[in-house]
Amino acid sequence: MTTATATPRWWVPGDWNGFFGLFTNVVLNVIVLSGLCLHVVQLPPDIVYGRILPALGIALPLGNLYYAYLAWTLAKREGRSDVTAMPYGPSVPHMFIVVFLIMLPVYLRTKDPVLAWESGLAWCLVIGAIVLLGAFVGPTVRKYTPRAAMLGTLAGISIAFISMRPAFLGWEEPWLFMLSLGIVLVSWTAGVRLPYGLPGGLAAVLVGTVLAWLARLVHLDDLMQPAEVVSALSQFGLHLPYPTADFTRAMGGIGPLLVTAVPLGIYNFTEGMNNVESAAAAGDDYSLRQILLADGVGAIVGAVLGSPFPPAVYIGHPGWKAVGGRIGYSLATGVVIGIVCFLGLTALLLAVIPLVSILPILLYIGLVIGAQSFQATPARHAPAIVLAILPNLAAWAQTQIDGALGAAGTSAEQIGMAKLGAVGVVYHGMALLGGGAVLAGMILGAIAAFIIDRKFDWAALYAAAGAILSFFGFIHGTSLGFGNSAPVALGYLMIAGLCYTLSRQNLPIVAMITEEHGVAEA
Repeated sequence: MTTATATPRWWVPGDWNGFFGLFTNVVLNVIVLSGLCLHVVQLPPDIVYGRILPALGIALPLGNLYYAYLAWTLAKREGRSDVTAMPYGPSVPHMFIVVFLIMLPVYLRTKDPVLAWESGLAWCLVIGAIVLLGAFVGPTVRKYTPRAAMLGTLAGISIAFISMRPAFLGWEEPWLFMLSLGIVLVSWTAGVRLPYGLPGGLAAVLVGTVLAWLARLVHLDDLMQPAEVVSALSQFGLHLPYPTADFTRAMGGIGPLLVTAVPLGIYNFTEGMNNVESAAAAGDDYSLRQILLADGVGAIVGAVLGSPFPPAVYIGHPGWKAVGGRIGYSLATGVVIGIVCFLGLTALLLAVIPLVSILPILLYIGLVIGAQSFQATPARHAPAIVLAILPNLAAWAQTQIDGALGAAGTSAEQIGMAKLGAVGVVYHGMALLGGGAVLAGMILGAIAAFIIDRKFDWAALYAAAGAILSFFGFIHGTSLGFGNSAPVALGYLMIAGLCYTLSRQNLPIVAMITEEHGVAEA
């Protein structure tokens, strides 16, 4: 409830839902990045459990605690009791990018996992510096970009990269997944109070965990493995962080690192900007500069202490707000994640709790963000939102195709575009559309929204920005470079010219899109 004299509370009952959901989300990502380091880059366990995770145990709680403080000050300033802190954790896209594009190539070339790790640290430092710079230009970009463009590109991320994988993984164990999903939907979408006031997220995980172990006990399903619990206990121990002394070896090859660090740094502050706009649409208007400064500092602190994984403000604020999370869920998540990282408990948690019972929570967050883009924007902007979604769908589809071809020992380039096209796979166009998907979706969505509103001068300006960004490969390209996507840049220039010409004309209105009835003849 919102009142003019409400006093901020550090913990409310709904924070249990928020904590359990955000904690499981973050700890799952910590488990995944640990596995990538151990099994892909072949990093020694003492670096993973003794350096990387303890560094995250500092960088992540710093952000969670700071975002909780920002929520408390906002609640106090506005006299509200319903302010929700921004969620925070390791950036999921960057987890895979730093492993497969930075650390793994260095390891394969040198067979030196320590140098690969140091290269990742240098890359993370660059990311943090770019995000800090974005804190000073991001507010201006946010001011002049339509909400449909920012929320639309987030909807693309939520549908493609948050909802798809949990749904697919869940349907591999459908009986357990669907029960946990049903509990989440009943509790969080219908608002049904569960027995004893049990939080929906906690209930879904508890029920799923009990049933999974019972199924193992009676030999109906072998999803849970007792031997993995015993193995996970061997990793228990206190690991405290300390600064990394030397970046000299990695900085010697900083040029190739910049090729991915620059666009991904831009991605980070663009996504942060969109997430702040998402929170504002849900009623909590944070300072974008303060949010991005926290992200940049978190990446730099983590890199100095030994983590190559930059943290970021997460998509999902409206979801945690909808389930009752306020300030305490962020505080609790930071503290518990720190303890888990310091004690090496990540593997134990996953050995005890079945992943399939946690997946519905992630799927729900994806559903909420996708829905918000349409609910918090004018109905006439719906086409712009769909257009903003498409680049992320293209990027997701490309990862699926690349993964399948890689598993078969080949690639799209080896097979050839003609053969792929013959079976309906438009690979080249998919790769171009999905290049720099977050920023590309925002540019396309902004152009469409301004055209819908007949603000052709602003549409021309964003189209010109799209031409510049694509020409140098920041969007619709596979790497940075002069003339990287020249044909795409030419296309944007043609849109800019068209819109600029229209902005100088006094055009009659042939048709319009109304809030209530969609497209209507004028």
